Amino acid sequence: MTGSAVRRTPGDRLPDFPWDSLTEYRVRAEAHPDGLVDLSVGTPVDPVPPRIQQALTSVADQGGYPTTHGTAALREAVVGGLARRHDVTGLDPQDVLPVIGSKELVAWLPTLLGLGPGDVVAIPELSYPTYEVGARLAGAEVVRLRDGEEPPVGTALVWLNSPSNPTGRVLDVPALRASVAAARAVGAAIASDECYLALGWEAEPRSVLHREVGSDHTDVLAVHSLSKSANLAGYRAGFVTGDPALVRRLLATRKHAGMIMPRPVQAAVAAAMAEDDHVAEQRRRYAARRELLVPALRDAGFTIEHSEAGLYLWATRHEDVWRSVSWFAQRGVLVAPGSFYGPSGGAHVRVALTGTDERIASAVDRLRVA
Repeated sequence: MTGSAVRRTPGDRLPDFPWDSLTEYRVRAEAHPDGLVDLSVGTPVDPVPPRIQQALTSVADQGGYPTTHGTAALREAVVGGLARRHDVTGLDPQDVLPVIGSKELVAWLPTLLGLGPGDVVAIPELSYPTYEVGARLAGAEVVRLRDGEEPPVGTALVWLNSPSNPTGRVLDVPALRASVAAARAVGAAIASDECYLALGWEAEPRSVLHREVGSDHTDVLAVHSLSKSANLAGYRAGFVTGDPALVRRLLATRKHAGMIMPRPVQAAVAAAMAEDDHVAEQRRRYAARRELLVPALRDAGFTIEHSEAGLYLWATRHEDVWRSVSWFAQRGVLVAPGSFYGPSGGAHVRVALTGTDERIASAVDRLRVA
């Protein structure tokens, strides 16, 4: 670069990385005599199923370039898995596109769809921070929608998330239908983040692609991750499916950009989506941990709101969020402040179910002597 001018990058439009603000509380929690219990980030702690590990290594000798569209085996396994697990039928394997972890797709979807300055991305009032990041990377504006609020004119993309991160709230079929109709009324595409679809506890989540929501998938995409259901966060394994025209557009750009899931991960995804035993086993683990944490949090004076599905408990003592975060840290437990997910989360914490059985039991003991 010549001269004294410094070019702005897309990163200059982004906020500070929120997790950096937890450093002080992490240090405090790590000082606990029994060590840290990290329930802040929803990262898997359980082993990758052996069959999936074997699939990963099975193609280690194949050094050629993989295809951006993924193998036929991957796409067919995804279609079969969605039908068995979530009763999503009628999909064509051609309309499945593997992505390098769902976060990558979330962050770049507005850009890949051609959004930019003057466009609006509508996100839930409380939501995964990367929805906003993706809009900012594209130079688009962001609006946060309250429950039932319709997107404004000029909205080009509407994000849905059921079960919700962070609240665990589930949108029922009428709410999904209404959200899709409202988005279409202003000419917006719909992206439904369905990473937690397999983790319904007190409600049965539905995919936006389920026939009860609507058989017309025009302008509708569903985004899935294998991080939670198969413990594949480290593999960076996800996929998107839905409207054939939108999937083709994404595929065309991703081919040019080299946004390709590595061949071993493609084999692992195919294996993970071809059978369901590991999903049921992981679900049982999370259910058992949830059964311990819910009463412990309530006994400690927290009210748990929503949380009928997903990987988190959305808890409040109706106090400033950092006071709650500090209270947990003093007991060696790290949780996520609700303010990470939107201004209206300033009195809540998000407590993840992603601790080992031993660490969850330790957290419960600490909360009960509080």
